[in-house]
Amino acid sequence: MNYRIINAEIINEGERFKGEVWVKDERISKIVKFTDIAPKEISNGTKTIDAKGKLLIPGVIDDQVHFRDPGLTHKGDIFTESRAAVAGGVTSYMEMPNTVPQILTQELLDLKYNTAAEKSLANYSFYMGASNDNIDEIVKTDPFNVCGIKVFMGASTGNMLVDDPGTLNDIFKNAPCLVAVHCEDEQIIRKNAECFKKNFGENIPVHYHPEIRSEEACYKSSSLAVELATKHNTRLHILHLSTAREMNLFSNKLLLEDKMITAEVCVHHLWFDEKDYERLGNRIKWNPAIKTKGDREALLKALLDNRLDVVATDHAPHTMDEKQNTYFKAPSGGPLVQHSLQAMFDLYHQGKINPEFIVEKMCHAPAKCFRVKERGFIREGFFADLVIVDINQNEKVDRENILYKCKWSPFEDYSFKSKITHTFVNGNLVYETGAINDSYRGKRLEFER
Repeated sequence: MNYRIINAEIINEGERFKGEVWVKDERISKIVKFTDIAPKEISNGTKTIDAKGKLLIPGVIDDQVHFRDPGLTHKGDIFTESRAAVAGGVTSYMEMPNTVPQILTQELLDLKYNTAAEKSLANYSFYMGASNDNIDEIVKTDPFNVCGIKVFMGASTGNMLVDDPGTLNDIFKNAPCLVAVHCEDEQIIRKNAECFKKNFGENIPVHYHPEIRSEEACYKSSSLAVELATKHNTRLHILHLSTAREMNLFSNKLLLEDKMITAEVCVHHLWFDEKDYERLGNRIKWNPAIKTKGDREALLKALLDNRLDVVATDHAPHTMDEKQNTYFKAPSGGPLVQHSLQAMFDLYHQGKINPEFIVEKMCHAPAKCFRVKERGFIREGFFADLVIVDINQNEKVDRENILYKCKWSPFEDYSFKSKITHTFVNGNLVYETGAINDSYRGKRLEFER
């Protein structure tokens, strides 16, 4: 099926204009500005979609998700979480290697791509994982069809901590493509945890989480990553920044395309702060931790002045039974990929960010940062990854419309002021007003490096 999307308010590359977009054979075939057309079929095999009163934007590219496949599929899997993603306007994602087994060999990485080809509704790429002893596998990574190398410089879900100085140096020196890092200093975290454990035992109140996984732990690790990248001229991308202090490590003096060191912020660090632990508890226990109101405000400021480059989710589902455990047993992470775009548009309704900037940071910037081939923009000849958003239609999050396999959300019972109405993946209408085409399968991302 080909499509003609008419009467849309198109947001793309800093412009906002009324127009129409034609979709043919998976790609954008024509962009027409300033039209006002009555909705009707124009030819056999072409469906007209009237987007009057709505925004048309490129599909969101989420550069950090955990879809739990293989081995942790009671929490989520590539089918269920990619299904939730397209309902939220996310048309491409990059998934992490801390699964079971951990993706530490090229053979396991290939198997994961094979699984996605069978199960994923959205387009996909997977990070090659790093450990203290797999540098021989890391250097085999193909930069043209793998998004990057993932290094846990602080332990998170799974046991992939890379803490050997010689190994870190070798990875930064020899990585054949972008290195994405989780930055928290493990020794500081362990010391802090022991102090709180002496006072509270296993029942540490979760609001102390940002004191255990502290600003100091984040800054020490992030500054080390920047130091190593500068030393070896490594293409470094630091994930889920969470503190005001870390913003001093980044610059806005270069265009994103020219930066060797880039930075990401996640939706939950822009949305929640320490006061929300009392209401939501372990539901917002993430690593790095959600911290103070001052940190949240500093992150938004750095995003707006381009020290922070990309907005992502770190979507990381766990079952509610797992989340209801005591502090040390309750896993960190939460589901977000279905609601990230709506959350950012609510920041627009709050007067904090404009729609053009949301599109820049969630669609264009990931494409630029990772050099994704022919995606992230509304351009003739590019793949037709497109999203229609009604920014004036409320949608309440509840158990009936949550699509995550874990069936909960930190936004539950909240009413967003916008709604995703249509999502196209490679020119295919995969999501339309609540209906999902479960038979469609996305494509492997390619990179122009």
